[in-house]
Amino acid sequence: MMDKTEHSKSRREFLKKLGAGAFAAASASLVGCTPGNKSAASASAAGTGSMTYRRNAKGDEVSVLGYGCMRWPMMPSPDGEGEIIDQEAVNELVDYAIAHGVNYFDTAPPYLRGMSEEATGIALSRHPRESYYIATKMSNQSLANDLEGEALLKASIEMYRNSLKRLRTDYIDYYLLHFCGGGDGLPFFAKRFDESGMLDFVLKEREAGRIRNLGFSYHGDIRVFDHLMSRHDEIKWDFVQIQLNYVDWKHASGFNFNADYLYGELAKRGIPAVVMEPLLGGRLASLTNALNARLKEHRPDDSVAAWAFRFAATPPGVLTVLSGMTYMEHLQDNLRTYSPLEPCSQAELDLLEDTALKMMEFPSVPCTACQYCMPCPYGLNIPAIFSHYNKCINEGNTPLSSADPDYRRARRAFLVGYDRSVPRLRQADRCIACGKCKEHCPQTIDIPAQMERINLYVEKLKQNTI
Repeated sequence: MMDKTEHSKSRREFLKKLGAGAFAAASASLVGCTPGNKSAASASAAGTGSMTYRRNAKGDEVSVLGYGCMRWPMMPSPDGEGEIIDQEAVNELVDYAIAHGVNYFDTAPPYLRGMSEEATGIALSRHPRESYYIATKMSNQSLANDLEGEALLKASIEMYRNSLKRLRTDYIDYYLLHFCGGGDGLPFFAKRFDESGMLDFVLKEREAGRIRNLGFSYHGDIRVFDHLMSRHDEIKWDFVQIQLNYVDWKHASGFNFNADYLYGELAKRGIPAVVMEPLLGGRLASLTNALNARLKEHRPDDSVAAWAFRFAATPPGVLTVLSGMTYMEHLQDNLRTYSPLEPCSQAELDLLEDTALKMMEFPSVPCTACQYCMPCPYGLNIPAIFSHYNKCINEGNTPLSSADPDYRRARRAFLVGYDRSVPRLRQADRCIACGKCKEHCPQTIDIPAQMERINLYVEKLKQNTI
């Protein structure tokens, strides 16, 4: 572990490297996180060095790689009805992560159709409680659609206590007010937390020590974010979770807001940031062939995803970067990136900004595969449809005309891949535009309109009428 002199020297060299760049300017007043590298048992077994840690104001040393528990591996249910979490695979991933220095695990009551907290609690409870930090959320946004006042408070408290039971713990290390900015913005936040009394409840729980750090996750209306920043002196946020990646840094779309602003506002107040969607729903894991090749030319041994993860952790006020690692190879690749972290140089930041600008020329769907839109009442696999469409854009398999020289190959790749990745009965042509999904999307995607657009494109490919 670095001593204070080494910490200070490391920080000075890092800020000098970035010069007058946006990260350095935004982080000038941020004191909530300090860097460090534990010589933990650590990541040597993965062929890497020591995990990089960031220390918050309360002294927690948090791994800069955080485990997002929204995408645990699934398996067919024994009763033949749908899927369940593969607990044995989850246990293996958690064991490996902890053995290699990861100590922050983020879940929420609605993740994986309500199954994530239980599976995460089972896996983590097999380890000493002091060896990991648990983050979960007050996800009462659905409750607030039907309840208000005391009834909403009672149901929200029950959700909180159920989280403690499922996670097999008597305290939460990092607790978030979830989905702040969603719905109709400030009125919805007020209904969920102020008018119901739930904010007062969680503040008392923090005072009692059953919540160690209190924060919120931001999605949507920037007025809600600004409102919550204005209340920092009153609430004293311990951390805030924001969407941050090299596209959203300056070019956020939909109802997201540019991350350079969000991060800058946190930095002014010394509030550590927890990063979600560093890969922008997987779209930054593999770009177009040309963009992939350009990144590989600069760092041949790094995956394309590693660039996004390095970017997300480069701002020194970032406490941890969440990654939903479904497979062992994802975990191992991220361990190589963060054990230890090599922050992006200014030249690399410039390269990634240029990459973001080039990506904006392609009409991909800004889906992050959060699955809040699921299940669809008509059986569509909405995230899988968007994932296939975006993948084909990245790989050059979305021909615009039958006159394209590569039309036949690209057409076949799109249609065959579509049938393989999305069962016929779950494809876009099944959408009846009921709109149930649209109200739950944190990216504010007009999902029915996108389904119609994609289905029209698919039919034109099938009929050779492009």
